[in-house]
Amino acid sequence: MQLIIVESPTKSKTINKFLGPEYKVLSSYGHIRDLPKSKLGVDTDNNFEPKYIIPVKARKTINLLKKEVEKAEMTILATDEDREGEAIAWHLTQALNLNGQNPYQRIAFHEITKSAIEDALKNPRMINMTLVDAQQARRILDRIVGYKLSPFLWKKLIRGLSAGRVQSVAVRLVVDREKEIKNFIPQEYWQIIALLQKDKNGFEATLIKKDDEIISKLAIKNNEEANQIIKDLEGAEYKIVNVEKKETKRNPLPPFTTSTLQQESWQRFKFPARLTMRIAQNLYEKGFITYHRTDSLNLSELSLFATKKYITENYGQEYWAGFLRKYKAKGRAQEAHEAIRPTYPDKDPEKLKIKTKLDNNQFRLYDLIWRRFTASQMAQAIFDSTTINIKAKNYLFRATGQTLKFDGFLKVYPLKFKETELPLLKEEGVLDLIELKHSQHFTQPPPRFNEASLIKELEKHGIGRPSTYAPILTTIQTRNYINKNEEKKFQPTEIGIMVNDLLVDHFPEVVDIKFTARMEENLDEIAQGKEKWVKVLEEFYNPFEKNLLLKEKEVSKRDLTEKTEKKCSKCKAPMVIKMGRFGKFYACSKFPECKYTEPLPPHKLGIKCSRCKGEMVERKTKRGKIFYGCNEFPRCDFALWDKPIGKICPQCKEPLVETKKKQIKCSNKACDYSEK
Repeated sequence: MQLIIVESPTKSKTINKFLGPEYKVLSSYGHIRDLPKSKLGVDTDNNFEPKYIIPVKARKTINLLKKEVEKAEMTILATDEDREGEAIAWHLTQALNLNGQNPYQRIAFHEITKSAIEDALKNPRMINMTLVDAQQARRILDRIVGYKLSPFLWKKLIRGLSAGRVQSVAVRLVVDREKEIKNFIPQEYWQIIALLQKDKNGFEATLIKKDDEIISKLAIKNNEEANQIIKDLEGAEYKIVNVEKKETKRNPLPPFTTSTLQQESWQRFKFPARLTMRIAQNLYEKGFITYHRTDSLNLSELSLFATKKYITENYGQEYWAGFLRKYKAKGRAQEAHEAIRPTYPDKDPEKLKIKTKLDNNQFRLYDLIWRRFTASQMAQAIFDSTTINIKAKNYLFRATGQTLKFDGFLKVYPLKFKETELPLLKEEGVLDLIELKHSQHFTQPPPRFNEASLIKELEKHGIGRPSTYAPILTTIQTRNYINKNEEKKFQPTEIGIMVNDLLVDHFPEVVDIKFTARMEENLDEIAQGKEKWVKVLEEFYNPFEKNLLLKEKEVSKRDLTEKTEKKCSKCKAPMVIKMGRFGKFYACSKFPECKYTEPLPPHKLGIKCSRCKGEMVERKTKRGKIFYGCNEFPRCDFALWDKPIGKICPQCKEPLVETKKKQIKCSNKACDYSEK
């Protein structure tokens, strides 16, 4: 009997379907060794030697696997082919004594299909220690930053805070963006549009030039300047100077990488990155998609020919690109991997839903992956584009339009585009002016990050790896350093801003975007065998430790209390407002002798509760989500998710509320009353 060990029970069940009775497939249930939680677990004076332990939750699994290893002729480690999977395989060799009397092999594959498993079993290899070293270096690096900096934050700010090497950079991005928004000064500008007509066919043209010089976006600064242009154009003849018609083509997007899958599933379904990865993990382990932690755009020849066959048979020869489209990733992609694609390209989502039991979210994500991959091998979308330039005195207006001529890849993977049809016009023709409009605009600050845009920003700066984006976003929210507002955009909390400012002032290298990106490059070089992991850790640790010791003496504890007139209910001493991990609260000034605390009073809306004589206040859930409830709770449990405006619905007499989209409507879901 040959024993195959994988990380997940779902993966073991799928692989078991493809193999005969001579194989037994078991799961390690993830990592089976790790650094201890109670201490640093790294000997910084002895080449950063890690002190691994077997966690309590893994001991039962290890005992079971040891018994099976003794019975097996060969133990085959089939964990994922990335740094994490390679490290799990290596830890298994150490925990199960897979040397000498207990021989082992290492196999790897990018998709869980019968052919991929059989091919991997024919081509076993040794464990790639450079990948293990890279994962070990990352783990030790993150442990050093977390376990050395966190106590510093406890001493100087608030007990219970924590810092992370990559997470702190993500928080900095959010904090810096918030400061940028706060300091943004809007600039006024005006736009002039002519509504023109020919043979009762109307269209709009935008002013773009004066005296053959381009009018920039901010050139028309105020109403007076806009009115002056309109006055200049009085009595002008609007004459077509040229009409340009051409075909424009739009290429399909490449198949998904981990980052782009997380971004697109947020844009389309509002799936957080963590949920996307959980669903993708399930689809991979069930054998529906290739490995989902990848930054490569490689595609196997087999998958390309299978997709060509599917496209030509189901949509027609004209929908295939005419060649096998191959894509190359930018930056430091692990080209040994493939992009995320369906394992069987001919299994379109509808067929798969009938034959299998995918839940709704699994189906939606598979459908997205399948469509993106299939579309990547399809023909371009073709548009008919028209540009019309119109002269009026010394001014030039331009009208543009486009219509879809051939949908191509858009048939499978629809994308937003605007169709504007312009009337058939000839050069030198004269148009009728219906109206000359001028409108006021203001420049907008950069938008706050959402799940998709923050992942894109991390990837752009080379921060983190495909497997880390979801944990990064989860961690900084769990630590209450950032929250999602009502529009699901990230905003830093008070404590997040404080921690970030302290780290920026005193540990700039830890939160420096370029420094963190360079560290990722160093980890990649370790994985490629170009750099030694101990040397990389030494180069980071020595100046970091020296600076930490200096800052322990230099930085004094910040006083984060505010005096109040309120008295302590227990000892009558003055109460102060303190900052905690989850915001401000009242605390007795005699702490630690008196440990009495109470929450700050909620913000009153000045609106009466519609159920009792209480007053509506703004509250927060444990996760920081804002809602509006009666201040007489728990006696009165009336609450609303949308903000009440103090008016009653004329139809059903329930409170009117203002939605997140600034729409006034009835709070009663059964009532359709709304106001513009």
